[in-house]
Amino acid sequence: MAAKKGHVGTQYHEPQTTHEQRGIQTGGPAAANELVITRVIDGPRELVFDAWTDQHHLVHWWGPKGFTTSIQEMDVHPGGVWRYIMHGPDGRNYQKKIIYEQVVRPELMVMNQPGDEGEKVTFRLTTTFVEEGKGTRVTMRTTFPNAQERERVVRDYNAIDGAKESLDRLSEHVHAMASGQDMIINRTFNAPIDLVFDAFTNQKYVYHWWGPKGFTNPICEIDTRPGGNIRIDMRAPDGKVYPMTGVIRELVRPNRYVFSSTALDDTRNPVLEVLQTVSLVERNGKTDVTISAKVQNVTPTALQYVAGMNEGWNQSLDRLNDVLKREGRT
Repeated sequence: MAAKKGHVGTQYHEPQTTHEQRGIQTGGPAAANELVITRVIDGPRELVFDAWTDQHHLVHWWGPKGFTTSIQEMDVHPGGVWRYIMHGPDGRNYQKKIIYEQVVRPELMVMNQPGDEGEKVTFRLTTTFVEEGKGTRVTMRTTFPNAQERERVVRDYNAIDGAKESLDRLSEHVHAMASGQDMIINRTFNAPIDLVFDAFTNQKYVYHWWGPKGFTNPICEIDTRPGGNIRIDMRAPDGKVYPMTGVIRELVRPNRYVFSSTALDDTRNPVLEVLQTVSLVERNGKTDVTISAKVQNVTPTALQYVAGMNEGWNQSLDRLNDVLKREGRT
């Protein structure tokens, strides 16, 4: 399921061979209070921008090597707040708050980190996304209050290597997004396992929740048996229809549901095929659901669907939760 959708400052230099190997250029125009890093990411701009703005992608690459990120809230629009915790490999936690100043999809993002008292900005991060061939040049320009603060952050927090390692991780994640490596989503529903299993496999339920927010399903047909066919036409809020066919591969009630889905273009030719596995476990009256999706065949025009697959599933599961509530079981 899918929702459609560098160089461093002059005070730091590395051997040119390292730049070529890692795709990072150093030098170029940077003020004394700035740190500028550029990296060419092997992926279309829309996909790279999604990796920056979708929290389900961001957690996989934000921060230096060895760090993980827990997102508490993320409202990607001017004035919106992003709160998160970075967990260091040494066990230390770093509470962070970011305020979005500008968000211009898919070209520009400006974020500010306020001081502890919220009275001043400790730094401003301006990130631009420029198409370069089949890739995207990402330029991160961090502006500090003064040159001394820049040098302190570089010295005490190893900011240059940290930024480069983040972009290394971004590059790896975008490659995974584009190549269709496994997507895994976990959800817990406050409903019994038999009801949740029915909600995934019975067309009378699927009709009400399949697809991202705002979508409807004028056609929803599921032959609920192994080898049975699936046909769903999703209609977007703008009226455009996105047809999908599929086949049920496994059906083991109430714990396992495996099906393939094929997105079709306007002429009903396949553009994307995904194998999706739904695993269900009941715990104390609630149901833990794990969904894994593996892109098996993808055309170049389908990258936008791959980029939105995670977001599309999460929005659909939000709608599924609403369906379960209406059943009076949550």
